[in-house]
Amino acid sequence: MSNQAWQITAPGSLSLVTLPSIPSPGPNQALIRIQAVSLNYRDVLVVDHSPSYPVQAKQNLTPCSDGAGVIEEAGPGSKWKKGDRVFVHPNTWKGGDDPRDFDLHRTMGGGSTDGTLRRYIVWDDDRIVKAPDNLSIEEVATLYTAGATAWNALFHGKMKLEPGMSVLAQGTGGVSCFAIQLASSLGATVVATSSSDEKLEAAKKLGASHIINYSTHPEWAAEVLRATKDSGVDITVEVVGAQSIRQSIQATRHGGLISLVGMLSKDPNQPVDVMHPLLFKAQTIQAFLGAGSKEMSDELSAFVEKHNIHPPISRVYEFEDADKAIAAAAKLTGLGKLVVKV
Repeated sequence: MSNQAWQITAPGSLSLVTLPSIPSPGPNQALIRIQAVSLNYRDVLVVDHSPSYPVQAKQNLTPCSDGAGVIEEAGPGSKWKKGDRVFVHPNTWKGGDDPRDFDLHRTMGGGSTDGTLRRYIVWDDDRIVKAPDNLSIEEVATLYTAGATAWNALFHGKMKLEPGMSVLAQGTGGVSCFAIQLASSLGATVVATSSSDEKLEAAKKLGASHIINYSTHPEWAAEVLRATKDSGVDITVEVVGAQSIRQSIQATRHGGLISLVGMLSKDPNQPVDVMHPLLFKAQTIQAFLGAGSKEMSDELSAFVEKHNIHPPISRVYEFEDADKAIAAAAKLTGLGKLVVKV
């Protein structure tokens, strides 16, 4: 099989090309046959050369950061063997809780580093993660950006989730679905919001205890307080940003944590004054960039396997239709993740 890849040939334009050869792994590296790629809103921003993403993509960049597959060949000294199921850890952050080890310019699928939307990739041993045995390869592909972001926001922030605590998950995108599943598997109470009753019923099946339709309840924070007996949740996983931050503050308890992980607002640069409510509720807003470290990816993989968590997938596209999949990812309409089968 030839080594094909999708490349950004102009802002908003993708082309499928055949690369000259299949690369060979060096010492402590492995050649991965990518079998599935999960899409994220970040990929849309990179492909569009959006000013909302702070790093400009190089010419003919191969996009996407999430990829799963099997080891095709192990290089000298590699710990992997042919046939191992794995997913890639796309950034430079390997361990600890200090995000300064994360280099946005060297993260796969953005800047100058080609991403996963190709058939073969050589990657360093210490940036490859064992796949959970309970998942299909398409499910494995969803783990890094969505799953590790939710894991980081819940278990590595200023407040760490424990059984009996409460979490607010906004919407039913990839990060929010993982937040629901991870928190409920640990024994936390989850409040989920969406504009769709159908998606809210799906959120209940994923583990949400309370569901709120923000179309019928535009002041949804009041409903969160009602569900938590006026105390508010311990942790809010904030995926929207400026458009919802004030209600997130209202819905979070005194001294609680708002984990800021997304920027899906219609106007992400909209100014919002949050000083007064934050001050008088003694809350923390903590931003989580780049999903997490390799260590967090390892933790997540083990937790998913132990609790038999299966992330929802909205649709699987064929590799030849990856450009259509990226266009669909811009609309953010489905439950769970969009995946490209490679």
